[in-house]
Amino acid sequence: MKLYPVETGNFKLDGGAMFGVVPKALWSRTNPADPNNLIDIAARSLLIENGDRLILIDTGLGEKQSDKFFGHYHRWGNHSLDGSLEALGFHRDEITDVFLTHLHFDHCGGSIQWNKDRTGYEPAFKNAVFWTDEAHWKWATEPNAREKASFLKENILPMQEAGQLQFVPREAGSAFLKTAPLGFDILFVDGHTEKQMIPHIPYKGKTVVFMADLIPTAGHIPLPYIMGYDTRPLITLEEKAVFLQQAIDNDYVLFMEHDAHNECCVLKPTEKGARLEETFRFTSLF
Repeated sequence: MKLYPVETGNFKLDGGAMFGVVPKALWSRTNPADPNNLIDIAARSLLIENGDRLILIDTGLGEKQSDKFFGHYHRWGNHSLDGSLEALGFHRDEITDVFLTHLHFDHCGGSIQWNKDRTGYEPAFKNAVFWTDEAHWKWATEPNAREKASFLKENILPMQEAGQLQFVPREAGSAFLKTAPLGFDILFVDGHTEKQMIPHIPYKGKTVVFMADLIPTAGHIPLPYIMGYDTRPLITLEEKAVFLQQAIDNDYVLFMEHDAHNECCVLKPTEKGARLEETFRFTSLF
């Protein structure tokens, strides 16, 4: 097995929304804001090469939305999904599986593209199976008013319409799936959105955890640092507490999807709870 970080593109979000009730004087120490209160955000995917399978975890924002839409998110930098795959020696048509931690637009937008004559949409990975959770699929396709703007039907429905959608099999009520079909374990968490999936990938004697939106940046490690976007922040609080202890006990490597400046980190115990020990690039550890 080989793992490759894949930068799909950077954008910006409101710092207050990203840190909820935490005052700016505190969160800006780790995530400084620009004059418009916007902070740097990454959309970092992870590519897994495992035998004859090439698995991509999350796909970023994509390119099909309107200029008006992207104008709200202030994209910056030169990264792109295709460019990053090419730099690694791969092409999107080689992807066999796309694993989506959840179906918010910044995690799955790159999964779908315009068709050739721009009359409709089609999967951007024509040879891949798209994996999601069945309960989360229902949640996303019948969205609540609060999340409706994040679950865009053009990002979601074409997977099913093309016959490329598959649900991760799991036992009802189970929060942790051992040895999932794609070769890694999955933690299911409900604070950010219903049944977000957090991959735990065994790699070279370590466990690499793709953090998605459970801990979006290294600045979100302290327990109360929870996004205003989370639908159930008190549940996030409980889920983070359990996960952070496990991360310390098992020396997890946290792979940060949304931290524009830190790819990975490890944690240490302190009197105040789990705290950042160090950050590093993925390739410097492996």
